[in-house]
Amino acid sequence: MRIHVAALALAAGALLVAAAPAQAAPHQGGLHLGKIQYDSPGSDTRSNTSLNAEWVEIHNNTSSAIQLQNYKLKDNTGYTYTFGSYRIGAGKTVRVHTGRGTDVSGHRYWGRGSYVWNNTSDKARLIRPSGAQHDSCSWTTSNNGTKYCH
Repeated sequence: MRIHVAALALAAGALLVAAAPAQAAPHQGGLHLGKIQYDSPGSDTRSNTSLNAEWVEIHNNTSSAIQLQNYKLKDNTGYTYTFGSYRIGAGKTVRVHTGRGTDVSGHRYWGRGSYVWNNTSDKARLIRPSGAQHDSCSWTTSNNGTKYCH
């Protein structure tokens, strides 16, 4: 009798594990879009400070540095930022700001005088130098100005 009960308990446990919802796996790709601040905090004044509070993060989830030269970041309208020579280190993130600034490690500046990312909905695309899409991330107003892509 005990063996029969134990076998039933084991079978029931296996069914529970099989029926449990699968958890989303963390992003396994190497280079990917991370957090996007598509609606800069406060009023949209078009000041350089406000423009630079709108940004996209690109994360290198590999164990090696990646050269981003000629990679592109695009929105739905077609606004395009093209990376010059820039190596993103292993496990590092680079933030591309909309406004003007001095490029330093971890921060690049688009140099625009107006916003790129639409607050109502938009899609960021990371494009390889070959022209192929590498990654993308979209949002709607329900995201409250920030989108975590992966």
